Amino acid sequence: MTKKERMIEVVRRLKDVYPEAVCALHYTHDYELLFATRLSAQCTDARVNIVTEKLFSDFPTLESFAEASEEDIAEVIKSCGLFRTKARDLHASAVMLLAEYGGRVPDTMEELLRLPGVGRKTANLILGDIYGQPAYVCDTHCIRITGRLGLTDGSKDPLSVEKQLRAVLPPEESNDFCHRLVLFGRDTCTARKANCDGCPLRKDCDYGKAQK
Repeated sequence: MTKKERMIEVVRRLKDVYPEAVCALHYTHDYELLFATRLSAQCTDARVNIVTEKLFSDFPTLESFAEASEEDIAEVIKSCGLFRTKARDLHASAVMLLAEYGGRVPDTMEELLRLPGVGRKTANLILGDIYGQPAYVCDTHCIRITGRLGLTDGSKDPLSVEKQLRAVLPPEESNDFCHRLVLFGRDTCTARKANCDGCPLRKDCDYGKAQK
């Protein structure tokens, strides 16, 4: 069986387990997803959702983020870790979005990567969830699980993993597949332990088949 064929089977099985593929971060506006994803660096999605509930209430518009001081934003997000750097990026992004994009989050990889603190993971998430484009969100769950499955070569480099996935994962499945991996990575194939007993992907998984 080729990697493409194995990928199709993995996609099918994940759909059976997680029929609803949704983003774990809570948001209403495009910039809110951008900001929530920035906050998620070295922080759990659950914590980010708690923080953004207050953050988006205290700063209900993009203009309010731009007009706020970095210190005011930092005070609300300090439980996320790296909060000063993140506050700086949120403020600078708000200013840039208003000045250069009319308050709209851009819809190309190149433009998204210009925004402060935005890398390919964040950009892909925006392209997929906001604009419905093929998106390969290579977060820690995606990198770990695709490596264990043998669908990638075990690289920890997000860009390398993204390139490998683009070669085997159909574009129309990419965004939902990455969301399902987050759910699967929390429930079963965790960072601490791969719970292979009863795993729905075990027969298609290099790591799982090697376990006794």
